[in-house]
Amino acid sequence: MCCPDIAAYVRWHNARAEPEERLRARLFDPQLDRIARQGGLTQFYDLHMSDRNLTADELQTARLSLRRPTEADIDAIFAIHHDPETCLHNPSDALARPDEAEELYRRWNEQWQRYGYGYWVVRRHDSDQQLGFCGIKPMELQGLKVLNLFYRFATSAWGQGYAGEAATAVTTWASHHVPDLPLIARVRPANTASQRVAIRAGLTRAEHLDGTGYDGHDWIYAAKLPN
Repeated sequence: MCCPDIAAYVRWHNARAEPEERLRARLFDPQLDRIARQGGLTQFYDLHMSDRNLTADELQTARLSLRRPTEADIDAIFAIHHDPETCLHNPSDALARPDEAEELYRRWNEQWQRYGYGYWVVRRHDSDQQLGFCGIKPMELQGLKVLNLFYRFATSAWGQGYAGEAATAVTTWASHHVPDLPLIARVRPANTASQRVAIRAGLTRAEHLDGTGYDGHDWIYAAKLPN
């Protein structure tokens, strides 16, 4: 039998509950409805949650799941960054020892804790295998505060459009949640595959920002630069 106090509270709450039709009307957002009907479920989720929390621990695309890294991903961080082919154009990113992967994970995790975004681990929906990493980090480029777009994938995942698909999801998320910062990608001139990914993600060449990076001359691709 229900306690009289609880029963009284239930009657009080129900008497004051907002009618369902009014609640639906108040929550309805035409922009979100349009995005959802067009199949942009990742954008719908991100926009719907933006008023509550900047953090997006997981993004979804048609084929991929992008999740915040955990300690369980350290081995994959090492394996992908230890492969000479994946760091061919950026040898300063190469890792020689497993403990370097642990340190790299720690830095990624600290950025997540500080900003609520960072690098995501990319997987197919139907697999737990880490395909690579894609994400953003705040930095300065020639005195301009920007978000740097990063993507690095295992060689087994090359040539299947995963990097472009993931980078597009990340840039879409950034445009909604960190709209005040321009987005850039630093690409070596000989890395044509990386250039294609940047273009697919919506970035265009910004020659005036080209300059010397950690591993030589960098071409800059950018979006949302100030006029």
